[in-house]
Amino acid sequence: QVQLVESGGGLVQPGGSLSLSCAASGSIFTVYTMGWYRQSTGEQRELVATITRGSTTNYTGSVKGRFTISRDNAKNTVYLQMNSLKPEDTAIYYCNADIVRQRDYPRTNHWGRGTLVTVSS
Repeated sequence: QVQLVESGGGLVQPGGSLSLSCAASGSIFTVYTMGWYRQSTGEQRELVATITRGSTTNYTGSVKGRFTISRDNAKNTVYLQMNSLKPEDTAIYYCNADIVRQRDYPRTNHWGRGTLVTVSS
C-alpha cells in the first residue's frame, strides 16, 4: 500500500504565509510527478501546482508568484510554500502523486486525505 500524508494546514491571516508538506510512504519504487490540488466548499477540486521528478514546475495562474512547490526525492516528499495568502485561498489542500510501486509495474495515481487551509482575519 501507498500512503500520502499531508501536514501544515491551519488558520492564517490574509497576507500571511503557510507551508505544507506531503510525504509518500509504503511500497514505493519511484515517485514521479507530485502535486497539490485544492477544493473549496461548493467548488470542484482544482490544480494548484505540480512538480516532476526532475523539478519542472507548473502553477495555476492565481498562485503564480505567491506559491512555490518543491520536493525532496530522497524523502519522497513534496512541499508547498504559500505566501501572500488571500481569503480565496481557503480550501482543503490535497497531495497527489504518480507512483511506481515495484520495478516494471505501471504508474498508479494516489491522493492524500487533505489538510485544511483557512485564510481569515
